Amino acid sequence: MNPAPENAAVPAAVIADVDTGMDDALALVFLARDPRIDLLAVTCVAGNTDVDQVVRNTLDVLHAAGAGSVPVARGAERPLLNEPRNAHAFHGTNGLGGLELPRSPHSPAAMAAIELLHRTVEDSPVPVTLLALGPLTNVALFLRAYPATARKLDRIVFMGGSAGIGNATSHAEFNAWHDPEALAMVIHSGIPTVMYGLDVFVQATLEPAQYLPLARSNDDGVRLVGDILTVGGLRGGGTDSKPVTIGDAGAACLVAVPQTVELLRYPVRVELSGHSRGQTLVDRRLQPGESEHHGDAGPVPVIEVALGLDHPLMVQAFLDTVQLRAERQH
Repeated sequence: MNPAPENAAVPAAVIADVDTGMDDALALVFLARDPRIDLLAVTCVAGNTDVDQVVRNTLDVLHAAGAGSVPVARGAERPLLNEPRNAHAFHGTNGLGGLELPRSPHSPAAMAAIELLHRTVEDSPVPVTLLALGPLTNVALFLRAYPATARKLDRIVFMGGSAGIGNATSHAEFNAWHDPEALAMVIHSGIPTVMYGLDVFVQATLEPAQYLPLARSNDDGVRLVGDILTVGGLRGGGTDSKPVTIGDAGAACLVAVPQTVELLRYPVRVELSGHSRGQTLVDRRLQPGESEHHGDAGPVPVIEVALGLDHPLMVQAFLDTVQLRAERQH
């Protein structure tokens, strides 16, 4: 790990749990290059594509970002209850929109994801932020396998859910829809939890003039970011590039630069059955209603929810960081 600059705050210790797709790749480049982040390890879960492809993508992205020695472990290949359901329609069959990356010379760790989580949290001299950017399957399994270690986490920040509309369905965001039982276990864990949902996910956009020049960079990591955003900007047909979200990278920005996002505390529950399965119900009422007065509501966990975004600050933080050369040594 590089020493922090003089008078700088100690970098935040982070483990990223990913299903590397396109926007996870953007987040990984950001995490690898931000001096405010100490990326300790990365664990992989099935989601945007199958878990073996996720591992391959993750190794290759970290290599391009200059952080190929960060430990990477294979995790759950399916949700707790559901069959796996990929997002190839949006991320392509290889998860990276068809982009072919130079292969990393590194191999994944011999241990499983929850074992790497356990060892890394126990070995860290400071509490760790677990940044979950895919379905929460690995995180739920870790909570069940190592509850005492999980309680040592500083917090769990997850990209998932929505206080409004969904994307996988009319009401459910993809990560929540893919494994709602796992998300419910995380929310009910008692560990401080932050939800970075679709409400802010879709707001964190870059204009073509901001991302197209990145694709012409001589730096592998910067060029990868530019290529991914260029592919995303052409999604939906046509030849003109459009504004495109940085997606999961916004949750990484939240960890590095907390003032990019406004967090408010709300009761949140996850629907586990029926047409609304996977929906996150964020209770933004100003006062209790009849259900609570009649004792029907039951206990609902209160977590932090991102609903507001400082768009210029987040865009600047993202662009400045991904263009830093990574010189980390792990």
